[in-house]
Amino acid sequence: MSHGTARKGLHYPWPDPPAPGETVEIAEGVLWLRLPLPMALDHVNAYALDEGDGWTLVDPGIDTPACRAALQSALDGPLAGKPVTRVLVTHYHPDHIGLAGWLQVRGAELVTTRTSWLFARMLTLDEQPVPVAETLDFWRRAGMTPDLHARRATERPFNFADCVYPLPLGFTRIREGDRVVAGGRRWRVRIGEGHAPDHATLWSEDDELILGGDQLLPSISANLGVYATEPMADPVADWLESCRAFQPFAHRHHLVLPGHKTPFTGLPLRLRQMIENHEGALGRLRTLLAEGPRPATACFPALFKRPIGEGEYGLALVEAVAHLNHLLHRGEVRRTLGGDDIWHWSLA
Repeated sequence: MSHGTARKGLHYPWPDPPAPGETVEIAEGVLWLRLPLPMALDHVNAYALDEGDGWTLVDPGIDTPACRAALQSALDGPLAGKPVTRVLVTHYHPDHIGLAGWLQVRGAELVTTRTSWLFARMLTLDEQPVPVAETLDFWRRAGMTPDLHARRATERPFNFADCVYPLPLGFTRIREGDRVVAGGRRWRVRIGEGHAPDHATLWSEDDELILGGDQLLPSISANLGVYATEPMADPVADWLESCRAFQPFAHRHHLVLPGHKTPFTGLPLRLRQMIENHEGALGRLRTLLAEGPRPATACFPALFKRPIGEGEYGLALVEAVAHLNHLLHRGEVRRTLGGDDIWHWSLA
């Protein structure tokens, strides 16, 4: 184990991630894998928990040739040819559940929350060659620029079917308060909300480990987005409530194994940072709207404090709507549908 690094009161015992196909031992019976992603956030962490005759694999990555090859290399190499007997998925996003079905058809049991399984299976079966009308309406009303809207209306949108291996029928449900035995430890399930519905985190009752998924990340913010699926959702409220609900259980010696970046200690501080991050964004949003009404996409500068390129535009749009929805549900802002068919937001 290296001496690690510390930034902003967080400590990173393993600053250097494992190479693709390799592993790093985090604790007895717990191995860290790093799998490649084809996006700006270019990796996802998976964790192999030793069950003696096999492995429980946590969050097995996205179904792309590069990710599958990296996982196969790990299975053939440092995981010593033992089979993956169980896949534990923290939440339904493709970079976490993408290869779960691939492992299931090879004999693994899938363990996840009911909402995660239902969402992932629904979305893999809901293939869309072009965006549906509801999504196009949602984008337009959020203020997507007309040229980008016209182009995206004719392009194949992001499809789960393109990067998530088909999920066969059958899974084992976990929910708040459940206990899971894996890797020689008893883990308590604590559910978080906001980034994904019913996101499972697992807290070891036998040592200091936490499997955090994307609910507990060290140095980046999990995306909180509103989509045409549930256009009046308030994931910011869900996220803040979850952060506060975790605070009584968190202590600074916990070693969090996150879905991205590197394992860290200092969780009480990190939970405060995650709350303050969104409270600060909401404050900047109030200040901006005090200057006059504007669509969601015109709120990017206040929320993100950096230029938003076309690659991040979709995630920025859904996050802007999420923060505006939060203020709307609190009665602090109102929205008016203009003659341009765009929602214009202003202080109430």
